[in-house]
Amino acid sequence: MLAKKKKRMTATAVLAILLIALISWIWWANTALELNIYRIASGGLPDGFDGYRIAHVSDLHNAELGEENEALLTILHDAEPDVIAITGDLIESRNTDIEIALQFAAKAVKIAPCYYVTGNHEARILEYSGFENGLIELGVVVLENERVELEIAGEAIALLGVHDPSFQSDGITPDETAIDRALDSIVEENDGYAILLSHRPELFDTYTEKGIELVLCGHAHGGQFRLPFVGGLAAPNQGLFPKYDAGLYTERNTNMIVSRGIGNSIIPFRFNNRPEVVLIELRAKG
Repeated sequence: MLAKKKKRMTATAVLAILLIALISWIWWANTALELNIYRIASGGLPDGFDGYRIAHVSDLHNAELGEENEALLTILHDAEPDVIAITGDLIESRNTDIEIALQFAAKAVKIAPCYYVTGNHEARILEYSGFENGLIELGVVVLENERVELEIAGEAIALLGVHDPSFQSDGITPDETAIDRALDSIVEENDGYAILLSHRPELFDTYTEKGIELVLCGHAHGGQFRLPFVGGLAAPNQGLFPKYDAGLYTERNTNMIVSRGIGNSIIPFRFNNRPEVVLIELRAKG
């Protein structure tokens, strides 16, 4: 009888230790921000942009990694980017705290010029107009179906940014044709190398059809739960086992990089899916 009781106590202790270890690992994996680097080469890239570095931040969702996002800002600073691209969902619409996002932006613009496009969560908040004005006052360039030219020593590439299609509908269900129309208005025939900032990776076919060389997206959260040898489990607007959950995708002349993002939304934690900052280094092919 005593031996059985000891076995049960041992089994309970082992299970408790395993549970604590699992919870600790999940907590660590949700806060251990990592930097992932991609090198993208193109014969269409002007020589002056060889080695140009773009830090890509997506889906902060009001998360704070370190006090006032010190961990995130340190990674960005150490990456020495030429520009910082932010592809939407800086805020979390279900528990909105605009100040967290603005505090991050205020410090990010001191590291490098920041370019921002909206995500679906920005479309859901009544405070968006004030939030947008706050970003602009801090020096963030907000691209709402707009383009700018990035120049180095007389050479230029186009940077395009599209407003999230949720703004063209009810704030929940996106008007997916909106991005197609927006790109028609900002893509120019004489564009050489063009980079697009868009929240939504599920529209990869549209980006490919427009011949855009590099697209930066978020939204998928890496599939939230990543399974070994399988990838992400689910992503918004893609459903189960999403095709475009994280990493680099190439079709014809178009490369699309999908960030796993940083924060969470409906599901408050990730599994086997660390938050990330992406660094893209452009290379000119000789």
